[in-house]
Amino acid sequence: MNQVRFTRILLKLSGEALMEGDQQFGHDKLTALAQVMHEVVQQSVQVGIVIGAGNIFRARSANLETVDRVTADQVGMLGTVMNAAIFRDYLRAEGIKSRIFTPRDFPPLARGFARDVALPLLQTGHVLLFAGGTGNPYFTTDSAAALRALEIGADVLVKGTQVDGVYAEDPRRNPDARRFDRLSYDEVISRRLGVMDLTAITLCAERNLPVLVFDISQPEQLLRLLAGEPLGTWIVKEP
Repeated sequence: MNQVRFTRILLKLSGEALMEGDQQFGHDKLTALAQVMHEVVQQSVQVGIVIGAGNIFRARSANLETVDRVTADQVGMLGTVMNAAIFRDYLRAEGIKSRIFTPRDFPPLARGFARDVALPLLQTGHVLLFAGGTGNPYFTTDSAAALRALEIGADVLVKGTQVDGVYAEDPRRNPDARRFDRLSYDEVISRRLGVMDLTAITLCAERNLPVLVFDISQPEQLLRLLAGEPLGTWIVKEP
């Protein structure tokens, strides 16, 4: 394998990445993800992870005529803490040191995020799980991923999706849809490609944080991406 290109990454996973079939938590899927994380850490790459809650609860799917949007978002934040706790134990089963941070203290599972605490842990090989979103309603876990990536000084925000990059149309509906190798932040916004929400992509653009989108259904592809293989879609300042 080629030399790893990055020293610190922020990996954004959807809650669906933890599923197998209709199971909210797929043992084989979680094991495969944890094993890949072990290999990444063994290559001296520091890893932060943000996981969504789509396998448990989606705020936009709640009956918002009855459930207040703020309540729905708060429930979604709790779902991300549940996912982080489950995945932390799978990481530990692979011999990986791991800690969970949330926007505020969440005993006994997590402590409030503090950059001065998180950075030394990254440097000593801990995989950090950032749960609870930004701690505020109306912000997605994509926004939380962009925020934490910038706070920890990640080289790249790597977004694992259910398709192998960014397409002009949904490839599950149109098999002939065009896949992009590279896009600019402005193109993502102007084309309304929807790979990340507007707040997240704008934040990445303002700080020139590159985004790499790939297919997490094959977790080993992360190793190939980090080694420089031309997989997925890059979102950068200039395409």
